[in-house]
Amino acid sequence: MSEFDPKPILSSLPLLPGVYRYYDKNDALLYVGKARQLKKRVSSYFQKTNISPRIRLMVSHIKRIETTVTRSEAEALLLENNLIKSLKPRYNILFRDDKSYPYIVLTAEDYPRLTYYRGTPNKQHQYFGPYPNSYAAKESIQLLQRIFRLRTCEDSVYNNRTRPCLLHQINRCTAPCVGLISAADYRTDVNCAVLLLQGKHREAEAALRAAMEAAAEQQHYEQAAVLRDQLRALHTVQQKQFVESTGGTTDADIIALAMLDDAVCVNLAMVRGGRQLGDKHFFPEHAEDLSAEEIASAFIAQHYLNRAVPPLLVLAAECDDGTLSALLSEQAGHPVRISTAAIGERRQWLEMAQKNAQLALGQRKMQQSGQSVRLDRLRVWLNRPDLQRIECFDISHTMGEATVASCVVYENLDMRTAQYRRYNIPVLNLTCPERSRRIEGASHSSAEEIAITPGDDYAAMRQALTRRYQKLVGSEALRPDLILIDGGLGQLHVAMQVMQELGLDLPLVGVAKGVARKAGMEQLIFPDGSSKQLPADDPALHLIQQIRDEAHRFAITGHRARRGKARTSSSLQEISGVGDKRRRSLLTHFGGLREVMQASIAQLSQVKGISKSLAEAIYQQLHQ
Repeated sequence: MSEFDPKPILSSLPLLPGVYRYYDKNDALLYVGKARQLKKRVSSYFQKTNISPRIRLMVSHIKRIETTVTRSEAEALLLENNLIKSLKPRYNILFRDDKSYPYIVLTAEDYPRLTYYRGTPNKQHQYFGPYPNSYAAKESIQLLQRIFRLRTCEDSVYNNRTRPCLLHQINRCTAPCVGLISAADYRTDVNCAVLLLQGKHREAEAALRAAMEAAAEQQHYEQAAVLRDQLRALHTVQQKQFVESTGGTTDADIIALAMLDDAVCVNLAMVRGGRQLGDKHFFPEHAEDLSAEEIASAFIAQHYLNRAVPPLLVLAAECDDGTLSALLSEQAGHPVRISTAAIGERRQWLEMAQKNAQLALGQRKMQQSGQSVRLDRLRVWLNRPDLQRIECFDISHTMGEATVASCVVYENLDMRTAQYRRYNIPVLNLTCPERSRRIEGASHSSAEEIAITPGDDYAAMRQALTRRYQKLVGSEALRPDLILIDGGLGQLHVAMQVMQELGLDLPLVGVAKGVARKAGMEQLIFPDGSSKQLPADDPALHLIQQIRDEAHRFAITGHRARRGKARTSSSLQEISGVGDKRRRSLLTHFGGLREVMQASIAQLSQVKGISKSLAEAIYQQLHQ
C-alpha cells in the first residue's frame, strides 16, 4: 500500500452517486471512475486484497482523491466518460476514436444532391449511415451514381452550368443542371435511391420495374431502356455489394471482442436498413487485466455517448448495465436495447464480427512482432536501450512555394497519427514586395513565425523545430527519445542550434539519402559529425525508412493542399480592388477560378459587389 492515508477522506464521502478521481504525487491524473455510492466504491480500492496487479500498482501511487457528487448514476456515467475522453487518465481503458463517422446525404432541394458528409446531421436533409469509414460511404455513393445517376456537384457549380459536365458524358449524372431530365423523373430516381439506402431492395426493384413497364406500354422505349439498365445495375450491386437481411429494415451495431495474451480487439459491425455497411476495429489501451464485460461496457460508454446510437446493440459479452441503456435511450430519443441473446441472423452477424476481431488481432500481433524486432535493432545500433518515442521532421515545397513542415510520431510500436503536426511556413513573396511587407509586419503567435526566403529549407526546419519544442521548455510535457531530421549535415546543424537556443538536450540524428539517393543507401548523421550506413536489409534501417517516408508523405500532402488552395485564389489576389470578400463572392458565384476566367464582363458584373468598371479590370487582368 502507499504512504497515503485515505481514511480521513473515506470517512467524509457520502453514499451518493458521483465520480472519483485519483492523482499521484506529481498531481497527474491516474484514474477516473463512477459510483452508485461514492463511499462504498472508493473504500473498496483500499480494502480489497484480491485486486489485480495493475490496480494494486495504481493504488500505490495515489496521493490525492477528488470526488464530484451527481444527481444520478446516469449523470455520473456521462461525466466519467467526458473526463476520460478529455484527460486520458493513465489507468483507464481508452478507446481512441476521435473522428466523427461519415454519412451519405441527400440534400433538401428541388434536385437533391447526393454527397458525402462528416459531422453532426442537420434535420433539413436526409442522412443515411453512419458508415464505418469513408471508403464504405464513398463506394456506396459511386454505386448509387452508377444506378440512379444523381447529381453530386456543389450548388455553386450546379447553378452556373450551361452545358452538361463530364459525369453526364460517362453516364454518371442525368444533367438536371441543364434540364435534360424532368423534375418528376429525377424525383423517381431519388425515391429509388432512398429505398436502396434504407435496405428496401425489393421495393426499389419493384418501383423500377413498374416504371419500365409503364414506359414500354406508352411506347417510350428510350426511357424503358434506361430503366432496364438501372435494374441490371441494381442486380449487380446487390450481388457484389449488399448483404441483405431477411429481417426487414433492422438497424443494429454488432460488437464482438477478441483477446490474445494482453491484447484486446473490439470489432464494430454496422447494420443499417438490414444490410451490413462494414466494420471497424478498435484496440483499447490499458485493458490487460479487464474482463470482457468491463471492456464491452467501457466501449459502449465511450463510443456512443454524444453520438448517434441505433435501436439495437448486439454483444457477445454480458453487459447488464441498465443505467447505460437508459442513458443512451434518453440521448438518442428512442429506446436502445443492449442484447446478449443473439439468435438466428443476429448470431450470424455476431459470429462474423467475432471472426473479424480475431483476424484483426492476429494481424496486429504479427505486425507488432515485426515492429518489435525493428525497434530492438535500432536500440542496439544507437545504444539507446530505452528508446520508445521517435519524432521525425521533413520539409516539402515546390521551388519555395507553399512550404510545409511535417512532424510524425512513432511510439509503442506504431505510428501515432493523432499526434502528427503540420507547420505552414510563411514565405516572402519576391514578386510582390508590398505583400511581403504585410507578411513581415503581421502579428505572429511566435517570434519564429517570420516569412522566410523561398526554398530556404534550413530556415523552414529552424522554424518548425522551434515551434514544436519551445513548448517543452520548463514543462513536464512528453519528450521524444529520438528526433530524426530528414536531410543532411546542414539540417542537423540547424536542429542542434535550435536545441541549444531552447536549452533542451534531445537526441538528434540526420537521415541523408546518400550520394545515389536510393532506398537502402541512407546515411545516419550524428551531432558529432560522424556518420553510419546500415545494411540495406537491416530491420533498424527499415524502421527509420518507415518513419522517414511517413514524414515525407505527411509533408507532401499538406504542401499539395496548401499549394492548390493558393493557386485557386492567387490570380484574383493580385487584382487591385478585389479583396477577400469579393474574391469569395466570385469563386462562390461561378464555382471556381476556371469558371471565373471563362466569364464575360457582363457575367462578372452580375456578381454582388462587382461594378462594371471593376468587372472590366478583372477581365483584363485575367486575360492579359
